[in-house]
Parts: sequence; C-alpha cells; structure tokens
Amino acid sequence: MKLFDLSLKLKGFPIKEAKNHLKFIQNKDDNAFKDYLETRKQDIVSYHLKHNSFYKNFAKNANPLDWNSIPVMTKQDLQQPLPSLLSDGFSKNNIYIDKTSGASGTPFVFSKDKFCHALTWAVIQDRFGWYHIDFNTSKQARFYGIPLDKKGYYTEKLKDFVSNRTRFNVFDLSEAAFYKWLSTFKTKPIEYINGYTNPIVQFAKYLQGKNLVLKSVCGSIKVCIVTSEMLFDDDKQLMETQFGVPVVNEYGASELDLIAFENPKNEWQVNSETLFVEVLDEQNSVLPLGEEGRLVITSLYNKSQPFIRYDIGDIGILSKESTFKKPILEKLVGRTNDMAILPSGKKAAGLTFYYITKSIIQDDGHVKEFVIEQQKLDTFKILYVSDKTLSKEKEAIIITEMERYLEKGLHIFFEKKTHLQRSKSGKLKQFSSLIPKKQ
Repeated sequence: MKLFDLSLKLKGFPIKEAKNHLKFIQNKDDNAFKDYLETRKQDIVSYHLKHNSFYKNFAKNANPLDWNSIPVMTKQDLQQPLPSLLSDGFSKNNIYIDKTSGASGTPFVFSKDKFCHALTWAVIQDRFGWYHIDFNTSKQARFYGIPLDKKGYYTEKLKDFVSNRTRFNVFDLSEAAFYKWLSTFKTKPIEYINGYTNPIVQFAKYLQGKNLVLKSVCGSIKVCIVTSEMLFDDDKQLMETQFGVPVVNEYGASELDLIAFENPKNEWQVNSETLFVEVLDEQNSVLPLGEEGRLVITSLYNKSQPFIRYDIGDIGILSKESTFKKPILEKLVGRTNDMAILPSGKKAAGLTFYYITKSIIQDDGHVKEFVIEQQKLDTFKILYVSDKTLSKEKEAIIITEMERYLEKGLHIFFEKKTHLQRSKSGKLKQFSSLIPKKQ
C-alpha cells in the first residue's frame, strides 16, 4: 500500500494529479519550457491582482506583461494575520497552513492551496527518486528536532509512522546517543538518511573515531540527504567516507518548495517546474548568470497567497551553464541577515568567519562543534564544545587568520561549553550577529 501518498490524499491533497502535472511540465522541450515559464509567471501575477486584496494594494503598478514592474516582497511584508493575505475563495478550511522556522529572524504563518502543496510533495518525491528512494516504501533515518508539547510530539510520531521514518534526537549529541544511533542502523533496514547537516557530521566523526563505515553494518543504506544547514566540502567528504554512500545537498524553504537539489552529476539543480528563481542586486535589477546577489523566488502555483518575487533572505549565484529548464545553483553564500559589518564598514558573510575558523579549529581533534557570535562591530565570541580547552597557541592562530582574511583590530574571545544552544526545531545557527539592525 502507498501509505504516504494515501495520507496526502486523505488530507485533501491531490498527489496523483500533481505527479501527472509534474511529468507534463518535465516532458516539455527547452523552447516549450521557456514559453510555459513565461505563461505561468504572467498567470500567477494576474490571478493575485484579480483575486487577492493584499496583492492588489501591494503591487498597485504591476503589469503581468512587464516583469520588471513586479515589486519585490520580503518576509516583513507577509508578517500579518493570515486571513488578510488569502485570495478570494480561500479560508483556513481549504488550505495548507504552516509557519516558517524563524531561522531568518522573521518567522510568519503562511498558506498554500491544496494542489500547490501536493505539487511540493510531487517535486520532493521526484528528486529523491533520482537516488532510488520511494517515500511509500523506503525507510528513513530522520535527523531532525521534534516538538516537546504533547500534541506536536504525537503528530510528528504519526507522520514518522506513515513516512517509514525512524527519528534521531539531534538535541543529544553525546557518545551514548551515537552508540544508540549506530545500534539502530545495525537492526533496521534503513535506506536513507535525511536531516540537518551538523548532527549528521557529528555522527560521521563518531564513526571515524570507531574506524567504522556505516554501509558495512547497514547494507541497505543508499544515500544521505542533508538540508537546512551549510554543507562544507570537507564535511561532505568525511560523511561519504564514513557512510559509504553519496551525500546529497538539499536547499528548500517551507513557505515555497524544494528550491534546489543536488543531482547525480553533482550539480545543484534548481526547481524550475514550480518556482522561478532570480538573482538580484540591491537595486532589484536582475544580475547576469555567474554574479552573486539576492535570491528572489516566485511560486508559480500558489493561489492561496502570493509569493511573487519573494526575497527569501539568501545570497547565491546561478551558474553560467544555467538554462530556463535547468538552472544550476553554483553557490549558496549565506543569509542576508548573517552579514557581519566590521569597524571599517566592510561587510562579510558570517559564514566566512565560520569557514576560516573551521579550517583551523578542527585540526585540534577535540572540538566537536562551535558557533560564532558577533557582539560588537569589532568583537566576536567563539563558543565551542570540546573534550578540553583550546590552547593559547591555537587561539592565537585563529585570531591571526580571521584578521588576515577580514581586517586588523578585531577582538576574538573563546568560551568552552558543554553543549550549544539549538533552535526549537533543532537547527544550529553557525553565525549570528547580536548587533541591533539600526547599526
């Protein structure tokens, strides 16, 4: 029985129709696909200008035939009561409702019409299918958080049952927890790992310390798919070595869809079937392929509420090899709200700090994980979990390298912790600025 698909159908999400429509889109040749994309863009703008009072007011001068006239919207624009954002004919009784994680610092409640939500799952299943994963039959090791309130907890447990998922608690990264995780892999025919990057990296390090390859104790495992947190090349290499299977990078947003998914050719293929992804500069002008800018995304099917030229808050680059049908995300640089502003006025992506420090700190062999906080323009604190305190020599090397890559005169402090604070969902924010935005 296709339990996963059945569960969607019983909730009113037309998954069969969505899968058929996705195939219809994918079967178009390049020329027909370009025409399809232009038509969908015009249609979704026209729909919301006609049926959505919020969008009529927001995009007063929008012309569906002139894409440059379409205004860019932000998360802040959507932080208002959900009923005020809904199109005619939609209510809480006939839509999918969820809320963003708040990792961007701007959480909000959003909706999708039921066909749009079914399309989201059709795209996800299609991409996982590249690696021979079937949501209806394949068993998943799920490295995510879980709500602690009774209703939320049991709701997720029910979803786990329907989706063939065994959940691993990412809030506990102790040796004892890793031992239990390994025991689970030894006893269950798990076919794939899916979840947050950081705890999966920590599990790979545990296996490395035990000189174990996961595939040797769990022969059914096929692939590891990571999401939500940055995947660095050396971490990917470590995981592939210790798991014995490919590691695949996923990039998505709950309010939109799966945005990009690493294909078997190691390309980060953008979802062009249900989304239109642009890279814009600070003046909202479209940048040429290969240039770095803000990722702005249009949901081509969501009639419940508009996500049209929606600034997701991320910075990235589309490859010069991109086509309308097959855009390639060359690089995801980080979040716009993760930018560090230095005393000189220079801006740097927060992950730059993390990456510089990571390359040095992991040579120590004792540091499990760490995060960086910007406390003042010139002051940064590195909080880390380790078996022992970093040596003064190691601290001096990190300070020197950070100043070499960024600028002189920075004050870097270190604090050893027994564990790091994660969000309620279980994500670990690798860099955060504590400086008020007005600065």
